[in-house]
Amino acid sequence: MKDLIGQAIWDYYHRNSPGNLQTETSISHLDDLPIPYLFREFYLMNPLEKKAMQLAKGRTLDVGAGAGPHSLYLQNIRGLDLTAIDISPKSIEICRERGIQKAVCSNLMDFSDEPFDTILLLMNGTGIFESLDKTDAYLQKLHALLTAGGQILIDGTDIRYMYEQTGGSVELPEFEYYGEVDFTIHYKGKKDDSVKWLYLDFETLKESAEANGFLVEMVEEDRDSYLAKLSHSS
Repeated sequence: MKDLIGQAIWDYYHRNSPGNLQTETSISHLDDLPIPYLFREFYLMNPLEKKAMQLAKGRTLDVGAGAGPHSLYLQNIRGLDLTAIDISPKSIEICRERGIQKAVCSNLMDFSDEPFDTILLLMNGTGIFESLDKTDAYLQKLHALLTAGGQILIDGTDIRYMYEQTGGSVELPEFEYYGEVDFTIHYKGKKDDSVKWLYLDFETLKESAEANGFLVEMVEEDRDSYLAKLSHSS
């Protein structure tokens, strides 16, 4: 991958003529993603993020940290022992430059450490599961990284509305889960390699998580999105 989102974050932080960052999926057109949004402070976070910031406790892992808005708040304001991970090398470089004390460039599946009391997966945290058939493997990895009394705070979006037809009926794909999409980043005339990205509705997340040894709680809903809490079932 070209790490275009990391380059955009790096350019913005260093005032290196940042361009427009755009995203697209296999079921949607190009959409602008304002780079300052990736650096937002607590007051600009959505209700689900704010709730997760309030609930986080103990030794915390921020998965997919990006430019580190959640990590910085939890480390500097909440005073938590915080580790940020992301697969983007340039994003992790900026996390370190912004003062995040523990920032690791790693895929979640390759990451290892002592168990955490809180694991955060935000900004459609279910996306990193890639596809429905990989969800079990990711949930098992998260299970192993969580302390016995710990919690996973994960947000997701039910994109059923994307398939609404004229007249209000919903026509879902016949042979695949409707939340599986290809996600692509565009920046400064370049296009990154497409990645698999999973929008998981709450009931499907709940069923998968319970099958992998979790108790699942709906913490809060915000229109088509939700924040869920996963904990060990025993």
